[in-house]
Amino acid sequence: MEVTVKIPDQIAVRAKARGLRLEAYIEEILAQLFGATRPGVGKPRTPEEIQAWLDSLAQFSEKIPPLPETISREWIYQEHN
Repeated sequence: MEVTVKIPDQIAVRAKARGLRLEAYIEEILAQLFGATRPGVGKPRTPEEIQAWLDSLAQFSEKIPPLPETISREWIYQEHN
């Protein structure tokens, strides 16, 4: 379908600020308004995809130092001298 409308300058400025063509920006707005989703969005993930995502989150967790038993103001600001 093709629709011709007068677009306020403000919408064109917003599209440009987001690095989108005006048409793409309007399509995105309409999709949000009417509940349409982009391909792949909202698609259920497989257990393998979920596990890979969790593994990527924990990738460097062994480098995180342990927390002390009590967290003090001095401990929080220890490297801000």
